[in-house]
Amino acid sequence: MIMSSFWKKVGIGAAVGIIFGVLAAFTFAGVTRTINRFFPDRAGTLTRIEADKDDEEDGQESVGTKKEDKKETAKEADAKEKSGETTLTKAVDETTGSGNANLSVTELVKNNLPSVVSITNTSVTQLRDMWGNGIREYENVSRGSGIIIGQTDEELLIATNSHVVNGANSITVGFVDSEIYDASIKGQDSDLDLAVIGVKVSDVKSSTLDEIRVAVIGDSDDLMVGEQVVAIGNAIGYGQSVTTGIISALDRDVPDDDEDIKFIQTDAAINPGNSGGALFNMKGELIGINSAKIMSTYVEGMGYAIPVNTANETIESFMNRKSRDKVDEDKAGYLGITGVSVDAQTSTMYGIPEGIYLQEISEDGPADKAGIHKGDIIKKFDGVSVSSISELRNKLDYYEAGEEVDLVISRQQDGEYIEKTVTVTLATRKDSGVDSIDEENDQNDEKESEDGGDGNNRNSEKDMQDYYNSLPDELKEFFFGFGR
Repeated sequence: MIMSSFWKKVGIGAAVGIIFGVLAAFTFAGVTRTINRFFPDRAGTLTRIEADKDDEEDGQESVGTKKEDKKETAKEADAKEKSGETTLTKAVDETTGSGNANLSVTELVKNNLPSVVSITNTSVTQLRDMWGNGIREYENVSRGSGIIIGQTDEELLIATNSHVVNGANSITVGFVDSEIYDASIKGQDSDLDLAVIGVKVSDVKSSTLDEIRVAVIGDSDDLMVGEQVVAIGNAIGYGQSVTTGIISALDRDVPDDDEDIKFIQTDAAINPGNSGGALFNMKGELIGINSAKIMSTYVEGMGYAIPVNTANETIESFMNRKSRDKVDEDKAGYLGITGVSVDAQTSTMYGIPEGIYLQEISEDGPADKAGIHKGDIIKKFDGVSVSSISELRNKLDYYEAGEEVDLVISRQQDGEYIEKTVTVTLATRKDSGVDSIDEENDQNDEKESEDGGDGNNRNSEKDMQDYYNSLPDELKEFFFGFGR
């Protein structure tokens, strides 16, 4: 009886609770609906508060993700530092302080003029005297620009165009404080028209080191047509000057340029001497390396720059190469080859790769001992592309006999060209039995005499040979290959 009464009370209590809950729910829904109807702003506020809470949670997650990204970047930087590699200084707001704010031209120039240098290339051209009195040497001086893109304990690293330093007997660099120092080539690539040279820190005055600045690298993929830019360089060899303009076009092919490079086109004045100089965006970040200009009476304001995103990988690889000075002639490396240049037009016409086609291989010479054959095409020398016989000769002037160098060659096999890498130990010309270019030419003349033939023909051939020898290397390529 007592248990029956207890369960009866429990049932009544549960029923009352259910009824109260249902009534409370309906009441809350009714009140909420009334508020939404008569006080919509209040309802919107409540909704925004909830949304803000969600955004705050998402933001915290995003911040966490950014922190993780920064940790990854820091790890990569530490890894590169431990490996001893030198890298470019990329634009990061926290480190450069540039933010998203554009600078005035005056501010930009003040900040970045110390990162641009003047380059003087002194070379020697050998020409045979027209009266047959032997070889005469003529000194050539050309000028260009460069950009300081790195500094190590040993060197200041400067990026420029390959054509600015090509064939140099000596290179000097002028900094913002007008001090001038000797430099050496670390690496160059004529295909991309890029080079890196180094100046020994031990040679540089502390006052100069206090004045200069390493350029901050931007992102050329973010450029937009119409964006303002500033070019700084050694125009006409008169010293650093500044021009302004806009991005006229992107991804441009330069007329008469055989390489597959997409250039930045700008109407900022790019004059002779500006080659290798800097093109900055208005944040003061380097976004291009000035390279070329269309010079014509009917063209105005069409200059071109290599995008930094195209150049970065090559420049960083050169930054970490060994610096080289031109060696004495009697110590210069020798391959023992005779070849001709294969340019883009010839490559297309004959269906062979671009590079240096080998016409002859000296018996028991360095190339012969390394297994290089007649008909092979040299594409790279020590990791750097070569496109002409004169360019290869210039490179050999920086390598001593006895050094081992890797050559990338293309060899025809089963109707197609296959690339392979061959290691060559360089020798001197004396090792090949030839003391000089003159002696090599004399040996060729003796060989022609031994072969016999009409005397008049021999004289004509001799005259042609003399004429050929009197030509600059660049013109010789249009007639024959020559040995080195």
